[in-house]
This record gives sequence, C-alpha cells and structure tokens, in this order.
Amino acid sequence: MTKIYMIKNLLFKLSLLSIVVFAVFDSKAQGINWAKDGNSYYQISSGEIISVTLPKNDKKTVVSKTLLTPSGKSNAIAVRSFQFSTDGTKALIYTNSKKVWRYDTRGDYWLADLTNNKITQIGKDRPASSLMFAKISPDGTKVAYVSKHNLYVENVNGTGSKALTTDGTDRMINGTFDWVYEEEFNCRDGFRWSPDSKTIAYWQIDATKIKNFLMINNTDSIYPYTIPVEYPKVGENPSACKVGVVDIASAKTNWLNVPGDNVQHYIPRMQWVPNSNEIILQQLSREQNESKVFICDANSGTAKAIYTEKAKAWIDAQDEWEWLADNKEFTILSDKDGWNHLYRMSRDGKKQTLVTKGNYDVIDVKLIDEKNNYVYFTASPTNATQKYLFKTKLDGKGKLEQVTPSILPGTHNYDISPNAAFARHTYNSSVVRPITEWMNFTTGNPFTMDGSISTQLSKQETTKNKVEFFKVTTEDGVELDGWMKKPDNFNPDKKYPVVFYVYGEPASQTAADTYGAGRNGLYAGDMAKDGYIYISMDNRGAPVPKGAVWRKSIYKNIGVLNIRDQAMAAKKLLATNAFMDKDRVAVWGWSGGGSSTLNLMFQYPEIYKTGISIAAVGNQLTYDNIYQERYMGTPFPSKEAYIKGSPVTYAKNLKGNLLYIHGTGDDNVHYQNAEMLINELIKNKKVFQLMSYPNRTHSISEGEGTSEHLSLTYTKFLKDNCPPGAR
Repeated sequence: MTKIYMIKNLLFKLSLLSIVVFAVFDSKAQGINWAKDGNSYYQISSGEIISVTLPKNDKKTVVSKTLLTPSGKSNAIAVRSFQFSTDGTKALIYTNSKKVWRYDTRGDYWLADLTNNKITQIGKDRPASSLMFAKISPDGTKVAYVSKHNLYVENVNGTGSKALTTDGTDRMINGTFDWVYEEEFNCRDGFRWSPDSKTIAYWQIDATKIKNFLMINNTDSIYPYTIPVEYPKVGENPSACKVGVVDIASAKTNWLNVPGDNVQHYIPRMQWVPNSNEIILQQLSREQNESKVFICDANSGTAKAIYTEKAKAWIDAQDEWEWLADNKEFTILSDKDGWNHLYRMSRDGKKQTLVTKGNYDVIDVKLIDEKNNYVYFTASPTNATQKYLFKTKLDGKGKLEQVTPSILPGTHNYDISPNAAFARHTYNSSVVRPITEWMNFTTGNPFTMDGSISTQLSKQETTKNKVEFFKVTTEDGVELDGWMKKPDNFNPDKKYPVVFYVYGEPASQTAADTYGAGRNGLYAGDMAKDGYIYISMDNRGAPVPKGAVWRKSIYKNIGVLNIRDQAMAAKKLLATNAFMDKDRVAVWGWSGGGSSTLNLMFQYPEIYKTGISIAAVGNQLTYDNIYQERYMGTPFPSKEAYIKGSPVTYAKNLKGNLLYIHGTGDDNVHYQNAEMLINELIKNKKVFQLMSYPNRTHSISEGEGTSEHLSLTYTKFLKDNCPPGAR
C-alpha cells in the first residue's frame, strides 16, 4: 500500500509502470557514496571498491578482489554494499543478502582492514545471513549489528563478540522493527552508535500482543500450512515502542523516560545530538496528528519536550534532523503554515526561523551548505507535475533562486557532494529518457561537453506521439493535473476508447512529467498503436506540491473525495472531447489504485464500463493501523468513515465488466479483502471475473511465468470488454 513498497516491487516486476518510473527517478537516495571531503566518491566496479576523484574521474582501487578473498577461499566475496570507518582505513562489506519483507536487509558482513591488508568475517559465530545493519563505531574499534532480534558488538578484528541484549525474540524486537513500522514508517535500521562510541541507542518493539494474520499455503505441500504475520489491523493497538541506551562495557540498558503511553504513541525517528550525550527523537500520537520532539539525556533517561506541533489531519515522520551553529540549532520540515517548509530551531525550542518562504512546497532537501549559508532543495512552485532544484539563504533572509536551467522542463534530481563542489544531475521527462551529467556545482557546468545533458539530448530520438499534459476543472471547482497519450495516427473526427490509470491515495503521484508518463507496462502490446487513449490524473490527497490543503483534504475521506475528483474529472473530459467514446471507458489500478478502481466502478457505474483492480483494499478495516489511521483517523468511536470509503459498501452497484486480481500470499493487502468483496458481489448476484495467484505477494511477481501471465490476463480482459481502435 505504501509508496516505497509499491515502487520497489513493481519496479522489480515490470520496471515499466508510469508511477514506478516516476518514483525511481524521483528517489531521494541516488546511491552515491561520497568521500568525507566531497571531492571523490566510492563505487563498486568489477567486484572491487574503487574511488573516483572529481572532476577528472581519476579511478583508484581501494578494496581489491585480492583483499576481498577470504583466507582459504578461491573467490572474492560479492559486495552488496559497503561503508568506511571515519578515518577511511577500514571497510565494512555487506554480502550474501536475504530479503526481510521488502528488502534484502539480512546477510553477512566482513571487515576489510586496508592498513594490514586483511579481511575478517564479523559475527562468524552467528547463523549465516542473519546479521542486520552492521556499523563501525565512530572511533573505528568495534562493529555492532543485529542478529535474531538481539544487538551484538565485537572488535573490528572479529574477536570479543558480546550480546548487548538477550531478550530478543520474533516478537520482542531489539535494534530493528516489526512489519508495520517497516512498511509505513520506513523504519528498518533500529540502532545508533553514540558519538563517543561508548553506548548505543536502540529501539525496542514489543509485538508480543500483536495478533497473527494467518496466510495459507495450499500448493507447496500435500497438507496446507499457515504463514503467520504479526499485523496490527485498524483499531488494534500498535506494538509498544521504547528507546534504550546500552552501555558497551556492561551491556546494561538505560531506558529513556519519554512521557506518554508507549502503546498509544509511535517513535518513528531518533538520532544522537552530535558531540553530546543527548538524543533527539520524534514522538507521534496514535492518530499521528500531534508530533513532539524530545531531547533526552542518555545517562539519566530524562526527556524534555522542546517542540510540539498539532494538526487537524496528520503530521509526517521527520526526515533526519540537520544540526547547525555548532549544534545549537537543528532543522525541521513542517507544513504548519499551509506549505511544506524548512525551519531552523534552537536546541531549547524557544526560537524558530522560517528558512524557505513562499507559496510553494519543499519537496526534498538536498544539501545544507552552512559554510556558504545556503540550503538546496527540490520544489516546483508553478507546475506540480515537474521538479527542479532551488536554493535560498539558510538564515531565512534570502530569496528563492532556481538552480536548474529553465530550458529543461521536466523532472530533475541532484546528488550534491558534502562540500557543495560537485553534483550528479539526473533529468527526465515524458519525452526524455533519463540522462545524467556530472557537474561542477560551483559553476553549474558539466565536466565534459560530451557527457552534458544538452549533448545527450541532441542524440536522443524525438518522440513522435508525445504525451499531452492538461488541466481539467470539475463541476466542484477542483482543478486536476493529468497526462493523456492519444493513439498513433489520431483522427479527432473518430471516437476512441479511454483507459484511466489511477492511484488516488496519499502515497503516490501518477500525473508527473517523467519518462513513465503515458506508458502502461502491464499491457501486452502498444496501447497507442492499438488505438487507446491513455490518461492519468492526480486528485486531491495526492502527494504533489500544491500545499497542505490540497494534500490533506482527503483526511477521513479516502474512498469518497478522491473518487469523486477522479470521476468528475473523467466526466468533464468525456463531455468536452468528442473523440472520447463514452461507451468504451476503462479504469485500472494497483494496491491503493485497485481500491480506487473498485470505488469508481461501484460509485460511478454510469462513467466507467470496465475495470481491472489489482491487490485492492476492499475493506479499509482490514488494513494496517499506521497507514489507515493516519489518513482516516482511529475508528473510535465510529467506523463510519471507514465504511463509507470502502469498496465493499458499494459492490451492489456494479454494472460494468470487472476483473479482480489478487495474490493469496499478499502479506500487505491480505487476500481476505478479495474474499470479502467476492462474498458481497455474490450476495448481490453481480457477475465478474477473478484471477487469484497462489502464494504471490503484493507485487504478484514470484514464480515462473507470473508476470507474463498477469500481463496477458490484463490485456485480454481489456481488449474483450473495452475494444481498442477508432470508430
């Protein structure tokens, strides 16, 4: 359901859906491992770790295959990722990785000592591929890691292994997180070394009271078996959460005394205050509409609230705080004035300075350059479908300045070196395949003209049938952004079928000016060539840079407001474009988009004649508490909003052609949603088609032939029920 999960899994499966392509090139993490001075970066090349010095791109092997080959072995270990010690003399290598829910965060670690030219396995007494989030201590003497939900530490030479926690189980989780924290707060790495390397702060999640959701595997053995997932549904209590500080020498934990019930509050963010023995953390209320920032003393455990923010809707988990003015101030992002802006705040919380000012949203902070008094961030003040780099003075006294050349309309991303000397600039749009240039960030010029974006653009073939971006205003006065891909050899005097792609919930944007726009990777063929009009629009509630009112108007209205926006926009398009065939209108979506598809088919059957819904939440009361309660409020004392927004409530209204697709092994949106919906459709004698994929997860990607089968099923149903071509 969440953006991150949907992006990663659909990309892995298809790498084609427009929402996925947008998100990939919109990703904050660009994968550059910058050296501390910012003048070079590290990368994996031919199985080795090399450094690349800018601007001449001089390459030097830092960790060779020889060093990566353990004693007695003939082959070097495969480097999945790596990190260097503060002084750069040691490299911690991650390998042999395994998946934990969404990502391969469990594996083996090796410590390469560059001074002694020696490699040593870390945690060699632990089970294979069981280590998580290993980190070298700031002083470079130790490595800490999680294994089997306990926290361990040992010397960098692989000796002196010590358990820092011993109570870890599948449900008492130290140093990492349970399913729902990972899925909805993007929490995985659950511990932090102290600046002095003497202690470690870590989360403990007590999921012992969370009920199991049992998925059934009917195919991998003669007798079926259940797969339990600890999964807190809407209205169920979350896991208890607390933060402890464990002493490395004594293995004794001191718990922080954060006020408030540790079940009815979340702690999604925590880090050490630099050069101190204090911890800063964010606490969210159960409804996530009150956020408190605490500064905690690691020795005494005392916690002082220095900043509180309340909202009528929800407040997001913070990005990592950046510290300024010799650690006397820190940054926060907030949309409390109606726009998402950066603030700098004094350590005691008494002084706040608005850094970014104006009627625009800060999408993503890219670099805080305190030395030169600038903050760089992406934003799009005039076009919510695009994204550019801007800067302004860090003291809040400057004007908004656009860094990205305005002659390149579309979506831009930057990975800027820590010293603001260099940057990797990535650009794509609906008509431009993703291209990258390396820049001298001070001058704004590329290193070489051959590698510049302008040179690469001149070599790209021009797209003949371009995506058209449009705005449509509904009868409710709501203006939506959208894109439209018309058929090849389009004739305005003919009528063509229309296919709408929808997501519709607060987790993803679809109508972005990216290379994915207008492309349907699930369609087996070419929609434009076959004669379909393909459209996607972003309704209110979509996470686009249009201000807090736009994004948060969907609060307690998922399944109602977003559905009406989509339907009224479709109605307007059909009424004002004679080339759109009102009798051939289809809609499809995945996850939250599957839910929107069902609601559109059921609530507005006079508009949508054909629908394909994949992995949908049919009943909002079945989904996890963090996501659904964030956007819909808790179901106390009334479940009315949940019922009003759920597709099962309206299933009796089905008139058109519906294909419902779901994986029975979906641990995210459970297959029970399908069965609840099926029962309601059966009760009301509604004929539809169902495609279940045994044991497939939310991505429906596992198993030989699965992706191809899904594509063929989707395409055949669409062609049979919403025939392509002009009439």
